Amino acid sequence: MSGSKRAHSLDDLAKAIRAGDRVALGRAITLIESVKREDQLRAQDLLEALLPYTGKSIRVGISGPPGAGKSTLIDQLGLNLIAQDHKVAVLAVDPTSSRTGGSILGDKTRMGRLAGEANAFIRPSPAGASLGGVTKTTRESIALAEAAGFDVVLVETVGVGQSETAVSDMVDVFVVVAIPGAGDELQGIKRGLLELADIVAVNKADSDNVERANRAAMEYRTALHILAAGHPNWSPVVLTLSARDNKGLDELWAKITERHSSIAQSGILAERRSDQAAAWMREIFEERLLAAFKGGRRAARHYQELEDKVRAGEMTPAAAAAELGRLVGLNEPE
Repeated sequence: MSGSKRAHSLDDLAKAIRAGDRVALGRAITLIESVKREDQLRAQDLLEALLPYTGKSIRVGISGPPGAGKSTLIDQLGLNLIAQDHKVAVLAVDPTSSRTGGSILGDKTRMGRLAGEANAFIRPSPAGASLGGVTKTTRESIALAEAAGFDVVLVETVGVGQSETAVSDMVDVFVVVAIPGAGDELQGIKRGLLELADIVAVNKADSDNVERANRAAMEYRTALHILAAGHPNWSPVVLTLSARDNKGLDELWAKITERHSSIAQSGILAERRSDQAAAWMREIFEERLLAAFKGGRRAARHYQELEDKVRAGEMTPAAAAAELGRLVGLNEPE
C-alpha cells in the first residue's frame, strides 16, 4: 500500500472509530494485536491520531478467582449503566491454553445480554504468555475504546493466580470479586491481590448464601483493616451483592464513581495516569529492545547459545545476561 493510500485508510478508520463504529473499533484492536511489523507501525500511527480523544473514561479493573461470577456481574452492571445513558466497553481477557495456545474466548456467550446492546462493546482477547492477567495490548485497546466514545471501560482479567499488578497499573479503580465460602474465603484470594483492591465485592449474596456472604465480608474487612494499617492513604471498601438478582450493583457503581471522583479531585488520578503512560512506554521499549536484539542473526544465535548453557547449568543467569550486555555494548554497572 502506498504512503498516501495508507494514510487515507488510517484516516478513514480513525474517523469511523470517532463516530462510534464498533466494527471499526474491532478492526483497530485486531490491528494493534497483530505481530506484523507493518501492522504495528500502522497501529501506532492510528493511536497517535486518536490520542487527543482518549483519557475521558472511568477505567475499572475487575478480577477475582474463577467461579466468582465476574462475567455475570459485568453483564448486569453493563446493562444497568447503559440504562443510565453510559457507553460501556468490556475488554475481557481469556486464559490461553499452555498446550495448544488456544483461547476459550467465551465472554460474548457469558455476557449475552450485554453483547446485544448497541451502546456496548465486548472484546475477548487471549492472554497468551502475558503474566498480568491482561494482554500486551490492553492499554492500547482502552485508548481506542475511549476514542470511540465509551465512557466506561471494564477490564476483566484472567484471575487464575497470576500477578494482577499489570491491570492495576492501567485502571483507575480496581475491584476484586469474591464469593462466600465455608470459612475459607481469605484462602481463595491471595494477599497480593487484596492489597491492590479499591473495592472487594462479595458476590452471590442470594438464596441461602446471604449469611455466609455477610460473614465473608466481615472477614475481608478485618483482613483489609490489618493490611491498610501500613498504608495511610489506602482505605478499601467491602460490600456484598448478587449479580444474579441485580442487588447491590447500584451501590457498587456508586462506590466506584465515589473513588474515581475522590482521586480526580485530589490530583491523584492525573498523577496515576501520567505514571501509567510512562510505565507503558518503558514496557514497550523493553519488549522491542529484546525483539530487536533477538532479531539479528548473530545476536539470536549467541542468545540461544547462552540460554542453552544456562539451561544446562553451565553458566549462571547473571553471567549470561552480562555477556549479552557486552554483546550490545552495555557497560557494566559501576
